Amino acid sequence: MKLVLRNALAVAAVASALALSVAGGAAQAATPKDMFVMATLLDEFTTLDPGEIYELVPEEYVANTYDRLVRVDLRDPSKFNGDVAQSWTVSPDGLTVTFKIRPGLKFHSGNPLTADDVAWSIQRAVLLDKGPAAVLQGIGLAKDNVLQRVKKVDDSTVSVTTDQKYAPTFVLNVLGSWPASVLDQKLLMSHQKGNDFGNDWLRTNEAGSGAYKLVKWTANDSIVLQRFDGYRVPLAMKRIVLRHVSEAASQRLLLENGDVDVARDLSPDDLATLAKSGKARVTAVPQATLMYLGLNVKNPNLAKPEVQEAMKWLIDYNGIQNHVVRSTYKVHETFLPEGFLGALTANPYQQNVAKARALLAKAGLANGFTVKMDVRNDYPYNEIAQAVQANLAQGNIKVEIIPGDNKQTLAKYRARQHDIYIGEWSADYIDPHSNAQGFTWNPDNGDGSSYKMLAWRNAWDIPQLTKETNAALAEPSSAKRPQLYQAMQKEVLAQSPFVIMFEKVAQVAYRPGVSGLEVGPINDLVSYRDLKKQ
Repeated sequence: MKLVLRNALAVAAVASALALSVAGGAAQAATPKDMFVMATLLDEFTTLDPGEIYELVPEEYVANTYDRLVRVDLRDPSKFNGDVAQSWTVSPDGLTVTFKIRPGLKFHSGNPLTADDVAWSIQRAVLLDKGPAAVLQGIGLAKDNVLQRVKKVDDSTVSVTTDQKYAPTFVLNVLGSWPASVLDQKLLMSHQKGNDFGNDWLRTNEAGSGAYKLVKWTANDSIVLQRFDGYRVPLAMKRIVLRHVSEAASQRLLLENGDVDVARDLSPDDLATLAKSGKARVTAVPQATLMYLGLNVKNPNLAKPEVQEAMKWLIDYNGIQNHVVRSTYKVHETFLPEGFLGALTANPYQQNVAKARALLAKAGLANGFTVKMDVRNDYPYNEIAQAVQANLAQGNIKVEIIPGDNKQTLAKYRARQHDIYIGEWSADYIDPHSNAQGFTWNPDNGDGSSYKMLAWRNAWDIPQLTKETNAALAEPSSAKRPQLYQAMQKEVLAQSPFVIMFEKVAQVAYRPGVSGLEVGPINDLVSYRDLKKQ
């Protein structure tokens, strides 16, 4: 009864605070000193279960309400910090990682967090077999082996055994991602229906041990979190409120008026307006999201290496960046995003029409050809498609733009029914294999393949690069492994059906006095733990 009353009071307090909006020349509102309010997009939420979530902002929610074994060190992605694990060791054969669990940890419910909860949580994610299970399958955990490979050794020890030897950093990245979140087994099993491991209940509730606990989720409206006073480090913010604000201009106005402390989805125009007003500061954080053209080599013209290279020389990368996406994307031409182990920042291609035309002539296509391009019918994809269309026309490549909603264009792409596809690729975890698996790995190029990553979607048959991808994944040396990925990036730059153009940049706008929001390259690494307000 006390918990229900406390939550009701919390929601009432939030509602009261958010009602202080500015109208008709009234004095500016100000959020309370111990409450952080953020304008963002919450329309991706369909569930709150970490074993079912596979969307960006929901991953951020999980990162702040649940713990996991380890978390990557954003300052050095080859290193990791313990979360519920205080230490870990790798067996001599490289197959088994053994974790020691911190003593005295508790879930939000008050239940103790033990090695049994850790092992059960990983097993649960695999056995549920929803989207996130694919991440754990990356280290060989499957429904038919997870109970044998993920084990409680004793009350403070857990071991995880992989199906083959991988780079230790890769294994830790997988076990440090949201599908490996630690869940309160006792609480969830008390809500189990049939064999659902509490999934139905967890879709609208929470069972974690993270820095913040759920107070209320209102779909397409808001999420209210409350500080977990049993957390292992002190937290300055008593409450976190995420508000769904779909329009960038509305987010800007709320920020200017003091109704929110941070806005996460501002347009270049709104960012420029804020910069002039001086009412907020903006930080730019490169994201592990790449925008690229996928060229289907089933099209005989697009299969020619000279055509692929010519298209890379026809794109006016800087012009599109400056005039279309300005501050929200930056030019980036390699398949590893900035900040990843082994990432190259070289951008060797710039518009050179003469060089492109010479390559097309060498391919026997001096007079050009006609091709179709599928594009998502939203900003900035439409605008970028039109710019690319104009760029390619300078080489006599005539592009017919085929707009569609995201489901339509993605379905065609996944079925290899496109010519050119403008797409985005976001990493699941901050390890180079997350992107290498997409761009440079295709173990079966047949139409019936079970491995339908990006190289397969563009019918790019690459047995040698696939071998190199597997070798880099297994490389145990933290010094040699980035060198392998650098060599692969150079190969893809020189010859591939991918025209990688831009990397997304998160522009986070803050009210004065707000600090400590850690925004990593993926949403799974966003942290509210160190938030402060002066």
